[in-house]
Amino acid sequence: MQHNANLAALETELKLRGFSPRTVKTYLFYNKKFLEFTKKEPKDATEDDIRKYLAGKMSSGEISTSSIALMKAALKFFYDDLLKKGIVNIKAPKISNKLPVVLTRAEIKRLIDCTTNEKHRLMLLLLYSSGLRLSECINLKYGDIDLEDGMGWVRSGKGKKDRMFILSEKLRDALKKEAKSSDYVFTGRNGPIKARAVQKLVENAAKRAKIDKPVHVHTLRHTFATHLLENGTDIRKIQKLLGHSNLQTTQIYTSVSTEELKKVKSPMDNL
Repeated sequence: MQHNANLAALETELKLRGFSPRTVKTYLFYNKKFLEFTKKEPKDATEDDIRKYLAGKMSSGEISTSSIALMKAALKFFYDDLLKKGIVNIKAPKISNKLPVVLTRAEIKRLIDCTTNEKHRLMLLLLYSSGLRLSECINLKYGDIDLEDGMGWVRSGKGKKDRMFILSEKLRDALKKEAKSSDYVFTGRNGPIKARAVQKLVENAAKRAKIDKPVHVHTLRHTFATHLLENGTDIRKIQKLLGHSNLQTTQIYTSVSTEELKKVKSPMDNL
């Protein structure tokens, strides 16, 4: 079987086209799973194979519509873009525009207060106060932050763009204290801390804080943006801080910000 050779060719092409390491890993994973399902060489795969595979995943109810859409994109890149087979002709399922989960200020305070490990606490504070993505947080280096000016830089973030982020005054002393010979701000046994370790850290903190919502690393980024909006920060500045190329992506936070709506008086109150 030539699966490994085909997947290696796919990996090379993805890297040459500048896809992020995370996307490369995801596309390889989904294509490997499809090949295991068909038990065929890629050159022998058919449109019917792909339809059966995606239909099975969709009917299982175990995978989100966004994951199904990503699976389709991964297969389409390999079979249509790279191998020119033109067999991925299924429309991706419509992704529901669910509003992001956002924590209240009281919930954020509980999340922080119930975390006694200083390093874990620092990570939670940084994720919330700077709006970093998971990958950006674990790859952050001391050379990327300016403790005097209270800012930092995400190097080659999503979309291959560098961007600036804000650094809360409350974090500066803790970061100075943690600064060592290590290049990375958050380290594991061999290099930067693993993504899964950070995810578990956040999930466990939410359980200890008795937060009755699904809380993930990205929840803190959503909360950062929403709280900035509620504080009156211009949405275009929030767009810059989040690294969104499209303002529409940032505008979803106008739908979840409730504090300003609470301040609006009914016209009836003035009668």
